[in-house]
Amino acid sequence: MVVRSRAPLRLSFAGGGTDVAPFPETEGGAVLSATIDRYAYGSLTPRADQRICVHSLDLGVSLDFDARDEPSFDGELDLVKAAVRRLGGDGTGPGGGFDLLLRSSAPPGSGLGSSSTMLVALVGLLREHHRLPLTDYEVAELAYQAERVDLRIRGGHQDHYAATFGGFNFIEFGERVIVNPLRVNDSVVDELQLNLLLCWTGTTRQSALIIEDQTARLAGGELETLAGLRAQKELAVAMKSALLRGELSEFGSLLGEAWKQKKRMSPLIATDFIEEAYDVAMRAGALGGKVTGAGGGGYILFYCDFARKHRLAEALTRMGGVVTDVAFERRGLTTWRA
Repeated sequence: MVVRSRAPLRLSFAGGGTDVAPFPETEGGAVLSATIDRYAYGSLTPRADQRICVHSLDLGVSLDFDARDEPSFDGELDLVKAAVRRLGGDGTGPGGGFDLLLRSSAPPGSGLGSSSTMLVALVGLLREHHRLPLTDYEVAELAYQAERVDLRIRGGHQDHYAATFGGFNFIEFGERVIVNPLRVNDSVVDELQLNLLLCWTGTTRQSALIIEDQTARLAGGELETLAGLRAQKELAVAMKSALLRGELSEFGSLLGEAWKQKKRMSPLIATDFIEEAYDVAMRAGALGGKVTGAGGGGYILFYCDFARKHRLAEALTRMGGVVTDVAFERRGLTTWRA
């Protein structure tokens, strides 16, 4: 029996960085995000032997190891190894192995949480394969532990929980993570996705380097970084309120304020291209926008009234950006048997 999984990527509107230690432990973090119709996919086929064979369609990389061996983290598909080490079983007895086939709608460094989402898809596959009674909170936390603890990749919690739960969420971070699903009116969701535009910058980035710089500045007592993080948290609350009230022009303007405050957290967040694209977008009619992840590259999200959106798209395309529309996904991690 083949097992499949699918986990959605996310857009982070405000609060990014407040989910990264040590800020949530000292002040409590909050993120407003929504999942979109781009995904990390996984397929698991049981084998009659104890081999685990992995093939990443995105990277064009394959891996083959014994299920009874402790996988080593050597830079080759380590996300898979971390998930297998946490949930792969002991590999004993006949049929302890399996084939894994993986694919993502976005590359690592896109700012859409693709690496963390792939881990959620992997944990979902292994949960279904081994029939483990794990809750959504446990799935998200296992994915977080595999990436942040086992692999020591710097970052926060938000991506794992967004991909697992799906939809529009206001997520709080402190002693524990609390996911608050938002009941956004369908007409508001329709209007929001009509007025949003994603612009690909043409470059990916290593979010861990930006997050490491941000964390070092916070630990060093840099007031500008702390002020930026506190403002991000406040903006997540304000944007949640605007979204629930259906006041989307205010939401779009606050998106721009979130970008302004985000840049205070680290000088590595903005690049010349991102700043130029932002200026071009505002002159073309955008109300606001921000990068969708840690910064330094990936996607920029803009809010623009639909009547002006075509002009915005044309202006960004002329300067080398690649623009696409946004469609939201209400469901989170999904697994099934085929």
